Amino acid sequence: MENHSDNAITDILAPGLRVVFCGINPGKSSAHKGFHFAHPGNRFWKTIWLAGFTTRLLKPEEEMALLDTGCGITMLVERPTQQATELTSEELRTGGKVLIEKIERYQPQALAILGKEAFKRAFGQRRVEWGKQPVTLGATEVWVLPNPSGLNRASLEEMAAAYRQLDTALAVRGR
Repeated sequence: MENHSDNAITDILAPGLRVVFCGINPGKSSAHKGFHFAHPGNRFWKTIWLAGFTTRLLKPEEEMALLDTGCGITMLVERPTQQATELTSEELRTGGKVLIEKIERYQPQALAILGKEAFKRAFGQRRVEWGKQPVTLGATEVWVLPNPSGLNRASLEEMAAAYRQLDTALAVRGR
């Protein structure tokens, strides 16, 4: 696991994970509590449970239990904001470069970037479809999934279905 001194939230990473979920950046609530996706309106924990990544609904403070399920979490930008729209393009581009280094080091089966706009801005892409991307980082597949923020208009069912596609694709690969 990596530790960062900028805030209390740390990456949850280990070699050989099935998937690393990459959030955009911590919200003020998450930064204050010191856990990923800790805002009560955020649907991350419920989404990954409904999609089959965890066998029970985890609380943000149980985030380290994700490693036991083959999942990890990182973020594009460590600076907490009220909304991700407050981030500059430069912060996202720099975050994309740092993310690539992390993923090349840990080589999970898949990297799931949570948000189409964030992926576009961090990786300089113009058109992005949901799901598996035509690029890989070493042996790691890259997926773009809906952001679980309460600000996202997608329903919980729509988000769980999108995340379930990734879970199913990884299960088919047999690891």
